Amino acid sequence: MADAAVSRQDVRFTSGDGECGGWLFLPPDATIDSPVPIVVLGHGLAGLKHQRLDAYAQRFAERGYAALAFDYRHFGSSTGEPRKLADVAQQLEDWRSAVVCARTLEGVDPRRVVLWGTSFAGGHVIVTAAGDPGIAAAIAQCPFSDGLTAARSMPRMTALRLMREAAKDRKAVNRGEPPVRIPVVGSPGEVAVMTSPDSVSGLRAILEASGEPFEIPEIPARFMFQVPAYRPGRRASEVKAPLLVCVCERDKVTPARKTEQLASRAARGEVKRYDAGHFDIYVGDWFERVVADQIDFLERHVPVEATAVR
Repeated sequence: MADAAVSRQDVRFTSGDGECGGWLFLPPDATIDSPVPIVVLGHGLAGLKHQRLDAYAQRFAERGYAALAFDYRHFGSSTGEPRKLADVAQQLEDWRSAVVCARTLEGVDPRRVVLWGTSFAGGHVIVTAAGDPGIAAAIAQCPFSDGLTAARSMPRMTALRLMREAAKDRKAVNRGEPPVRIPVVGSPGEVAVMTSPDSVSGLRAILEASGEPFEIPEIPARFMFQVPAYRPGRRASEVKAPLLVCVCERDKVTPARKTEQLASRAARGEVKRYDAGHFDIYVGDWFERVVADQIDFLERHVPVEATAVR
């Protein structure tokens, strides 16, 4: 690890009918007598905690924050069958369970829990913060904010083909058959959830930076039925805690203009804009710029010093 003083340990917590697996990053100063704030991190669609969530968590821990990065049920080190099942309600339940877990960890101040979510989880962060007045702050990175807008921005033929696959998957479930799966990313014109020109290359860069071979994950197609109805950005006005929204202005996956409109409704919202695409900010110079802005936000609103506890 980049800083030997930061420790990392495995954590498991109950969520719904299963368990989520996570990594807890702790700075050396986290003790019962001197508890520190904690940042809870969740990934985007089909993302796993070791696919760059650990990079953000490490940076936060180096600045004195505890950090808990977790996998949703059905993904990674968490339980759940079928594997790689993406479900909005379950993932929101996992977020609430992760917050409950974070508040019980030794060396953590339960009054200073911060949420951090990227892409699809950026929307989950907004919903979770809106429903929990005890959240100290939240960071939504290139968030999925409005499913109806996202669905309308898809090429019409791609959207129709995805819905046909979703219908096949639902029939397979009813028959007790294996899921009908769709790729998470693909090239323009292919049948995949994300088909922007940078989707495949963007995922490749993230996996390479994570030390993994390139493989496109596939999820049960029934997920597509949930997309248009999930509009988490509409709850931004209910978020009372400081909210940082990091917007990629060249984002072809989660339309930036709609995200900015919704973020402006947050009472204590801040927007940071980057001349980048949806996948750019996980690696390289863009990662360095974004994580620096996020640390600045944390240190202004939820400083590590115990005297700053509200």
